[in-house]
Amino acid sequence: MGKVFIPALWDRIRLIAVRLESIRAATPLTEDPGIITACRLHVLALVAQLRTVLSAIDVFDREIAALARAQPDFALFDRLPGAGPQMAPRLLAAFGEQRDRFHGADELQKYAGIAPVTERSGKKSWVHWRWQCPKFLRQTFVEWAAQPINKSFWAGAYYRQQRAKGSTHQAAVRALAFKWIRILYRCWQTRTPYDETTYLNAPVKPSKFRAF
Repeated sequence: MGKVFIPALWDRIRLIAVRLESIRAATPLTEDPGIITACRLHVLALVAQLRTVLSAIDVFDREIAALARAQPDFALFDRLPGAGPQMAPRLLAAFGEQRDRFHGADELQKYAGIAPVTERSGKKSWVHWRWQCPKFLRQTFVEWAAQPINKSFWAGAYYRQQRAKGSTHQAAVRALAFKWIRILYRCWQTRTPYDETTYLNAPVKPSKFRAF
């Protein structure tokens, strides 16, 4: 199964290449040692601070990893395609342990800000982004939904389908996150790890790509 190359990723790679070339071709604004020395010392101070922050982040990462693995539901999220050591704990925290908190996947989709809002006035209606929601929670689902595109057959196919309809990369990923939440909610409720083969072989497919 070939990998899906995301156009947005290619755009970022080209942008970085252009910026690096611009830096190489740049000329200094000044050669005044008084300005250069002060700026050099400022940068060194920032680097020292950054090293301290990175060291602290490493401590947090190790602690989060240890605590996440101690949770009974960790295996449900650790085995997800593209989850990895960063996203698995975030997804675990997103769902939590209280299984009666949400009465359906749709409630979680709305709470997380993944489900769009439809407004109506008279004969007019319009759909827009959900503004009131936990932003980091929404970011967690959207960031992870982009990871399985080249690791899950149906996710990659669904992403390409949305792009073919004219959706932007971000809109396609949000639509994918919407479908993934329905799947993960079912796995979470039944305490059943996600299995791609089982999902693809499921007999009931109400749409081209089935969602629970």
